[in-house]
Amino acid sequence: MSITPQLPEHIEAHIKDEKLDFEILSDSGNLVAREYGLVFEIPTYLKEAYLDLGLDLAKFNGDDSWTLPIPANFVVDQKGTIVYSDADPDYRARPEPDDIIELLGGIRSDS
Repeated sequence: MSITPQLPEHIEAHIKDEKLDFEILSDSGNLVAREYGLVFEIPTYLKEAYLDLGLDLAKFNGDDSWTLPIPANFVVDQKGTIVYSDADPDYRARPEPDDIIELLGGIRSDS
């Protein structure tokens, strides 16, 4: 599952275009991300660059806050305990999928 501040119609188009097979939820206004302290405001210089590239966050997200969530991953076990978390403002720094899969396998075998 993934969560994004994008409006549902943009999420649906993205799922269809990319042929995704997982659920993506809309976090309008970054309310959930804000609760986790995972929101940052796009600086003016970057906002201008985004707009020059045709990337209008206000259009995609349905508000003019120009905020984005910090990329984060959480693994929650069946008891509701967070067993893994990772958040990094550098969107390129992501956990290795194989590490997450191994962690999920361990949780499954513990149940």
